[in-house]
Amino acid sequence: MAVSVFIARRIDAGLFAHVHADVFDAPPDPHLLERFLAADHLHIAVAVERDQMVGMCSGVIYHHPDKPDAWWINELGVAGPWRRQGIGTRLVMTCMDHARRLGCREIWAMADPTEVAEGFWDSLRWLRTGERLAMFSSRLD
Repeated sequence: MAVSVFIARRIDAGLFAHVHADVFDAPPDPHLLERFLAADHLHIAVAVERDQMVGMCSGVIYHHPDKPDAWWINELGVAGPWRRQGIGTRLVMTCMDHARRLGCREIWAMADPTEVAEGFWDSLRWLRTGERLAMFSSRLD
């Protein structure tokens, strides 16, 4: 069966009730999903086969006082049985096209420097601009 890849909109919210377990870290929360889909700066490309979501690539339009708008790829996920079939590439390309239409001048992602991640981004001919990735966080509660 063919996999459809497109930018999800609020009208597509029902698709998030039928997500393969490998796509997100946890099942989508309907309240968080509604907030996400309503936000102008948040976007998500989805890959759907029949009525099941099998992949996604979420992004943020990044506004900054001294740089043109850019698209930051926040997460990319493709369910195991659909990996290595070009779906991740299609998701990223869909985000790239959408970002261009929205006036973004650049698209970027951060990833752990693993063989899989490096191989994927190299296959897209993306330029590696960093050597290491360190992530820092702090709880706000």
